[in-house]
Amino acid sequence: MLSSVLLADSPEFSVAAVRCGGHRSAWSATEAAARYEIVLVRSGRFRLRRAGREAVVDPTRGYVQAPGDEASFAHPAGGDVCTAISLSTGFWRAVTDDARPATRPAVPVDGRLDLAHRRLLRSTSDVAFAMAEELVGLLTEVLRRAADAGTVRPHRPARGPGLADQAREAILADHPDATGLVTLARLLGVSPSHLSRVFHRETGLTLTRYRNRVRAGRALDRIEQGAHNLAEVAADLGFADQAHLARTVKTEFGRTSTEIRRLLGAVR
Repeated sequence: MLSSVLLADSPEFSVAAVRCGGHRSAWSATEAAARYEIVLVRSGRFRLRRAGREAVVDPTRGYVQAPGDEASFAHPAGGDVCTAISLSTGFWRAVTDDARPATRPAVPVDGRLDLAHRRLLRSTSDVAFAMAEELVGLLTEVLRRAADAGTVRPHRPARGPGLADQAREAILADHPDATGLVTLARLLGVSPSHLSRVFHRETGLTLTRYRNRVRAGRALDRIEQGAHNLAEVAADLGFADQAHLARTVKTEFGRTSTEIRRLLGAVR
């Protein structure tokens, strides 16, 4: 079941919260985009197939599409919540000076882009200025990461996800064997060195950095929801201690936990 709530609307862009509930392992019918669109995931994950390529889309990876781009979707892991940002052609070209986005089906979402996404959603009370300004910054960051992703070799089209995506899905699902390189490699039926090498080649990240990105994002969720006991958050998310959490948050988001609280309005 798909539902959409419009968060902001203007002649140049709209922002909607899109929720997809339930499991659907089969691919959907092909859908064609009507406008330029950026899709970023708040929670959950799903699979995207476009132009002969497949990708897992989750809070660490979004995607961009242009009018007429066709894609199919599958939800084998259950529901998800996304932000769908729809842009007019005039707005897109004014910001990008480009007629089309990158053709890769997915865009890496690092900590700084994640933070820009959250700040955008906090700016709905002033669509004409505050949200437009946040959106220009977010779009610039999205396109920069799309360009950077072009230097990373994507996995070949295959039946089902490639090795890197399987590893990502296991980490995102908190699989018991995804707590270490050796056990994760054993789960996926490959050697640790092969898994490490392929993951870095296909994502541009080490497994360690990817796992920290996921855990830092979950910490940010807790901070945004008003959590004050960071030692407790660190323990819940598997960090060695609060200092380890603080270092990881600063590395991933470029801000301290206190600064992030202020940016997201978690403290007054």
